[in-house]
Amino acid sequence: MKHAAHKAAKVSQGKEQREGASRRLFALEHGTHTAKAALVQTPSGTMAVEIDQALAARINEVAPLTRRAMRESARAAERRSHIIASTSLAALVGTAATAMAFAKPADSALAATDAPTTTTQLKRVSTNEAASRSQDREPLSGADAQTSSATQTSSNEGNWQLGDSSGSLDVNSMSRSTANNPAVAALMDGDHDALPAGFDPNHATGDSGNAYEFSQCTWWVYVRRHQLGLPAGSHMGNGNMWGNSARALGYWVDHQARHTGDIMVFAAGQDGADAAYGHVAIIEKINSDGSVETSECGSVMNGKTYSKTYSAQQVAQHDIIHY
Repeated sequence: MKHAAHKAAKVSQGKEQREGASRRLFALEHGTHTAKAALVQTPSGTMAVEIDQALAARINEVAPLTRRAMRESARAAERRSHIIASTSLAALVGTAATAMAFAKPADSALAATDAPTTTTQLKRVSTNEAASRSQDREPLSGADAQTSSATQTSSNEGNWQLGDSSGSLDVNSMSRSTANNPAVAALMDGDHDALPAGFDPNHATGDSGNAYEFSQCTWWVYVRRHQLGLPAGSHMGNGNMWGNSARALGYWVDHQARHTGDIMVFAAGQDGADAAYGHVAIIEKINSDGSVETSECGSVMNGKTYSKTYSAQQVAQHDIIHY
């Protein structure tokens, strides 16, 4: 007769054998369990099978056998994820930086530059027709006839021509003077070949307003010169002093009447002038024989003027102030 206690002992012994077999599947290495064998279910029961060390390491990595191993495995997986993400971000930033370093700023500037402009080439036109109608226009044919409204264009190196090819530019009609005073500039163009060497048309005029006593000859000369748009000094002295005063300021002074508005200077007592102060007059007309007609004033005239005529021989004896 078999007792239950004996059976219980056998059951307990079988359990110990199974647990011992399970414990033998793992060996403690560095504080963690490492699988060296696997349990395989067969028709006759469960048995332990030896496996390769590399496979055992993979099993431990995929399915940790302890909670501690599971936590460490999770941390390792998280670190690998961070490393992969950091590496990818660094690679992306490096690629962008390299592209920016090799980029040429001039390329973008060139891209923004406007396309080359073109100009319309002018054609010779008839003086009897409107400027927009060209005698050289030829009828279009073929495909060009469909675009007859298109304007013939050329590059920026196109030629510009006068409307009338037979026309010529008269350089004598152009001002060659650099005078700031337009009246002086006009007179200088006519005197171009006679101007003194180094003459400065923009010399000091000495003009600060009419400072001469009313109705004196000097007063009238200042007034008349300004009426004609010509310069006159304000403190050029008595009539007989005007020639030298004008030379000192840079005026052109000689002994030839050239234009209306020239100043004729009389020395003391010359041709009826005052014996002490001399006289000045304005040349109003130059006759064909070289004689001149003047406008003059004096203290006894009360601002009114009178005219006199002087021969060419007389004029040649006087200082003549031009501009």
